[in-house]
Amino acid sequence: MSASPGTEWDLVVRPHLAPRFAYGAAFVIAAAHITVGALLKVKSSGVIFQTADQVAIGALGIVIACVVLLFARPRLRVGPAGVSVRNLVGDKLVDWEQVQDLSFHRGARWARLDLPDDEYIPVMAIQAIDKARAVDAMDGVRTLIDKYKS
Repeated sequence: MSASPGTEWDLVVRPHLAPRFAYGAAFVIAAAHITVGALLKVKSSGVIFQTADQVAIGALGIVIACVVLLFARPRLRVGPAGVSVRNLVGDKLVDWEQVQDLSFHRGARWARLDLPDDEYIPVMAIQAIDKARAVDAMDGVRTLIDKYKS
């Protein structure tokens, strides 16, 4: 259920603030690990560190930073083919027959796409922290849901 490459989309929504936080956090994490790795053999602490240990600490920081960067990926696309939701990992295309509504429950951090039988898919592209942008995105998606569901 992945989106086909030639599909036209009427609306594409991405979070606004979360990617900024993710990029900043990833940079700080990678820089801290690389710095600690570089300074590991500067002063003797009683433990014998090898060059491999320094490289491993720096590499670990880069791996953790890459995982944090997954929070910059969310995207929601709406078009004639259906609703395509990409969260941290994977991309799922939901046909219009399956889409019931897009809701944002009180206290939730992000919206959710409601499906039949009380199932849902979290939509991390529309986040509460984005405030007015989230409201505009909800309005736009609901307008398109009404258009394609009727």
